[in-house]
Amino acid sequence: MEKPEIERHPLKPFLPPNARLLMLGSFPPPRKRWCMDFFYPNRTNMMWEIFGLVFFGDSGILIDKSTNTFKQSHIESLLRERGIAIYDTACAVRRLSGNASDKDLEIVEKTDIPALLSSIPQCHDIVCTGQKSFSVLWRARPEDGNFQCFCVGWPCDASLAHAVVVARLPHENGGEGPLLRRNDEINRHSLKNNTFFAKSR
Repeated sequence: MEKPEIERHPLKPFLPPNARLLMLGSFPPPRKRWCMDFFYPNRTNMMWEIFGLVFFGDSGILIDKSTNTFKQSHIESLLRERGIAIYDTACAVRRLSGNASDKDLEIVEKTDIPALLSSIPQCHDIVCTGQKSFSVLWRARPEDGNFQCFCVGWPCDASLAHAVVVARLPHENGGEGPLLRRNDEINRHSLKNNTFFAKSR
């Protein structure tokens, strides 16, 4: 049986020069699920609703209700203003089931994270938005370096060459409701107030 074709990452890293935080996902969903040409483009993905709640107190502020898409220009402006960079831990994958599920992604080529960090020298925090991205980054960590790593709030020993803090940001798909509000309460600490991190400088 032939393996699925290798799919290269369709987006360039979003790296504002002032970025202090780097958000790492796994890989974008299939193009047919996109509603904009940017990260987390699936309309059923809650990421930008969470950002709306965290920064504006309104889960719908980054959604264009007339077209049921996201307001990409507003999102990019917010990220630049807040110093948040975005990319993924894989730059080439095979989709073993043809869907957007992380568990069905075979990573063919991992992202060069140190190269990303060299482009954003003010960055001292990394947030992984899912288990797949966190696992990839964790397994790839070098032996030197010294800082604390957080997985959904529980600290553990970790090390990376760059003096950063790694965290997994709770993030799930679904509609607005208790899940979105629960995510918002956790995420506002790591995104807005930055008190979720114990920084190492």
